Amino acid sequence: MWRDLLPIGRNASTNGYRRYAWTPADADCRAWFRAQAETRGLAYEEDRNGNQWAWLGDPTAGDAVVTGSHLDSVPDGGAFDGPLGVVSSFAALDELRARGARPAKPLAIANFGDEEGARFGLACVGSRLSAGQLGVEQAHALRDGDGVSLAQAMERAGYDPEAIGPDPERLARIGAFVELHVEQGRALAETVHPVGVASAIWPHGRWRFDFHGEANHAGTTRLDDRRDPMLTYANTVLAARKKARLAGALATFGKVGVEPNGVNAIASLVRGWLDSRAPDEETLAAVVGEIERAAVERGLRDGVDVKVTRESFTPVVEFAHGLRDELVRLLSGAPVLPTGAGHDAGILSASVPTAMLFVRNPTGVSHSPAETAAEDDCLAGVTALADVLEGLACR
Repeated sequence: MWRDLLPIGRNASTNGYRRYAWTPADADCRAWFRAQAETRGLAYEEDRNGNQWAWLGDPTAGDAVVTGSHLDSVPDGGAFDGPLGVVSSFAALDELRARGARPAKPLAIANFGDEEGARFGLACVGSRLSAGQLGVEQAHALRDGDGVSLAQAMERAGYDPEAIGPDPERLARIGAFVELHVEQGRALAETVHPVGVASAIWPHGRWRFDFHGEANHAGTTRLDDRRDPMLTYANTVLAARKKARLAGALATFGKVGVEPNGVNAIASLVRGWLDSRAPDEETLAAVVGEIERAAVERGLRDGVDVKVTRESFTPVVEFAHGLRDELVRLLSGAPVLPTGAGHDAGILSASVPTAMLFVRNPTGVSHSPAETAAEDDCLAGVTALADVLEGLACR
């Protein structure tokens, strides 16, 4: 399975992946998922939001146990973030069958669409729509860097954008959702444990900073006469690092756009996107507020206007304690650890009991082609997921 999936969406120049929502690479990933489902005799379906489901048992019955993750990627991302969870889900089902286990509840594997938000700027679009956390009108208004709307992209890919929306009846039939994911950090690398259980997801969000200055000639405009938004932006990037470090939080400007983007031109507009995360919502709000104040204060010195827009926000997610504790019991005391990364399991936690398993990442690197996990640890993840599914669905 891993070898079949590996070439899809790979960028030869960087060796990273560009599996963006509603693109040919996404279509190939979806075809792979469907083939895996049909090969195993599972009932395949897509919901109104384009999320894929592979069912063992009656999909209309209640108290279903669901696993899975996503197959899309960040720009030039690694091979493990998302796909490891989907591949491991099919492998865990194979393991259950090899054991002769007989599920007493419906069992399903899911692939949620557009989890990374790489194309339209909003993470977890598929699960947000299903959980009613993203309105239809707001979803239709999402646009990629080329101005293509989400609705247009879905339609071009052969899907009906008018059908999207909340899916409460489907979610009500799920008794538990367990997502396996490569660890995005090195907590497990410091232990003897190849697999851990998630305790919570830090609150996190994305903010767009617009720095409006004045376009001018780089070779003729005196330094004192400039209204250069690049200066304000650069100072804000440094301020974000300082404010986050002092608060024990995280803050990153990872995406930037410049107009007119000429080598010999002073910019008229710099637009930067801030990703910030913290152990609690109060700290997160304080850090982002301090970064904004730093930007505005510097902007006054530079003659630059600053506007900040919150584009997304996910509150702290405490995974269902009963389900989390059951996973720890089934896995004989696996370590419990928090994460700063968002996941579909975090979005769905408001609607169904959710939990997560993490597979050890020796380098801690993620969202990069260097992202990796040892084969033995991946196999340990499959076994752990099979143990969990057997404990939740077969007893």
